[in-house]
Amino acid sequence: MWPPSAREYVVPDHPHPPRKLRLWEALALSVGLMGPTLAMGLNGAGVAATVGKAVPLVFLFGLLGVAVVGYGFWRLTQHFHHAGSVYALAGATIGPRAGFFGGFALLGTYLAFLVCTLAATGVFAHAFLHSLGVTSTGPWAAVAIAAGLGVTALNSRDTRITARTLLIVEGIGIVAMLLLAAVVIGRTGTGSAPRHQSFDLSVFTPGAATYGAVMTATVFAFLSWAGFEACASLGEETDDPRRNIPRALAGSVVLTGVLYVLMMFVQTIGFGTDDKGVSAFAGAESALVTLSDSYVGTWFSLVVAFTAVASAFAAALSSSAAASRMVFALARDGFGPPVLTRTDPGTGAPTRALWLCGGVGITFTLVMYGVGTSAFDTYYWYATIGVLCVLVVYALAGAGVIVFTLSGRGAVPRRELPIPLIGLGYLCFVFVKQSTGLSAPYTYFPWIAAAWCLTGVAIILLAPSLARRIGTRLTSELNGDTGVGREPGPEPAADNTKVVS
Repeated sequence: MWPPSAREYVVPDHPHPPRKLRLWEALALSVGLMGPTLAMGLNGAGVAATVGKAVPLVFLFGLLGVAVVGYGFWRLTQHFHHAGSVYALAGATIGPRAGFFGGFALLGTYLAFLVCTLAATGVFAHAFLHSLGVTSTGPWAAVAIAAGLGVTALNSRDTRITARTLLIVEGIGIVAMLLLAAVVIGRTGTGSAPRHQSFDLSVFTPGAATYGAVMTATVFAFLSWAGFEACASLGEETDDPRRNIPRALAGSVVLTGVLYVLMMFVQTIGFGTDDKGVSAFAGAESALVTLSDSYVGTWFSLVVAFTAVASAFAAALSSSAAASRMVFALARDGFGPPVLTRTDPGTGAPTRALWLCGGVGITFTLVMYGVGTSAFDTYYWYATIGVLCVLVVYALAGAGVIVFTLSGRGAVPRRELPIPLIGLGYLCFVFVKQSTGLSAPYTYFPWIAAAWCLTGVAIILLAPSLARRIGTRLTSELNGDTGVGREPGPEPAADNTKVVS
């Protein structure tokens, strides 16, 4: 029952980070976790192999799909803000059991993303060194472990330093992409492209592909936005969160959406819209590096290759920050030892949770390397597991906003109900496409993701007192008894406990 009312519980005060981040700093965490430079460079080739030259159209439809899915987070963060993200959003709307389940699933997502982005840092660092002529680069795991220690140490400092690092890293990558876009559009428009490729707007039509194939391909495009909700975990550390977190969510989706559609258009016309060009695009290991070399020069391709390394590191930085906030929020409400709620008195960073997450990421990296898995396989395997978990999380947010709208508590217009319903339908479509028609080992990943999520269900069923405790503490936090989930204002009376009835 929500909120708990059958009896009184004594709830201790919970630590919470100081609120100090601005809008653009919260937005940087979501953009960093999505890793747009990586997505722009890696995710177009597979789509081209499926739909030919209609890649930009696929990403345009993918943006619409993400928009209806993101609506739930956008609406709910206007009313609730919490370090647990969907843990609190689902808990406050559906109930504490749903909240714990969503938080546990999201923790699996962020930990999987941490492992895959550490592996990606190793991949791109080696590729960059090879492009410089360095042949002996050592094991990829060494780079990944160094990156794991680096992101943990950096995240242990002031959260604003993390946000600004993300902004600088991804900002450099975005500027490089825009420069490349200007050159490719200019040369194709003036007839001076390397193979006389032309400026062709027909890429925004299906062409030889069917609309069914285009919609199926949007599943691959959708994955480029995975992690857009990361800034919701900074709800307790951001100034005016009911205003800034929803804006950061919307801004991250729109900003990356415009970039994705633009750069997929640039890559498609840059390689050429004929059969030879589409084949070259579909077969490119790093499409942006290839285009940079042919349209600008080797020096610029090295710049782009370096931005890929930096973007992978930034994505790991965001994954570590988001995972640690989830561990912190769960431990604060009784799931986990109290030591995980400790924060740095100067920066407010949840340092113990950060080092735990960093240790998990490094351990799994070592395991994958130890059993002979390549860095590329580690990246794609853990990315797939993380995405499957996050689809469950997004569905909970959609269901939460439906329940919240029907309850009338937030004065959300009921005419908006079709939006989350469409979002839930699209998520089911993506989940089915991600779980069927695959070959080993990808056939195992839906089962691994399901096992993680079902572990959360088992914890709830085997420990019913945990759900009651979470319900009590979330009620306290979201009602403002601890300073969490409310706007800054006068502190409650100084008392060591709070009584919630």
